[in-house]
Amino acid sequence: MILVRQEPQFEVVVASLEQKPIVANLLELYVHDFSEFVECAIGQDGRFGYKNFDCYWTDPRRYPFLIYVNGGPAGFFFIQGISSAGGMLWDMVEFFVLRGYRGRSIGTRAAHAAFARCPGAWQVRVMESNAPAFAFWNRTVRAFAGENVALDQIVVEDRRWNRFLFVSPPVD
Repeated sequence: MILVRQEPQFEVVVASLEQKPIVANLLELYVHDFSEFVECAIGQDGRFGYKNFDCYWTDPRRYPFLIYVNGGPAGFFFIQGISSAGGMLWDMVEFFVLRGYRGRSIGTRAAHAAFARCPGAWQVRVMESNAPAFAFWNRTVRAFAGENVALDQIVVEDRRWNRFLFVSPPVD
């Protein structure tokens, strides 16, 4: 008997208002994971919450996405368009893949789908203390942009961040 390994069905969609509760639930898992690297206060209701959550459905420069694998939610990401002197800069604000899907190229596929969907200049910021995320983004960004990636360090609100800068070419 020959076993054929099937690739999982994969989809990235802009999260609709009806899907907002799914994103909210995944966001709680994300913040829980992130609390390993930075202090995250939990509310009296047992939820972490997210300060700018609603903006992703009201601000035309912010976009919430869901990642689906085999029809079920597997993660989410938020991107934001930032106006700058050089034009639009896309920012990967948050990015999360459920633990059970990590190491299976789901995150890489989702990130590449985001970059392709929004051509132009990009930045991906990674907190310096988050070594696993740095390793993921270093591989993922370089697999997408090749050697055309700049890496620098910035300080925001007394936290050090590694920042990947690159350009996603327009789709023909």
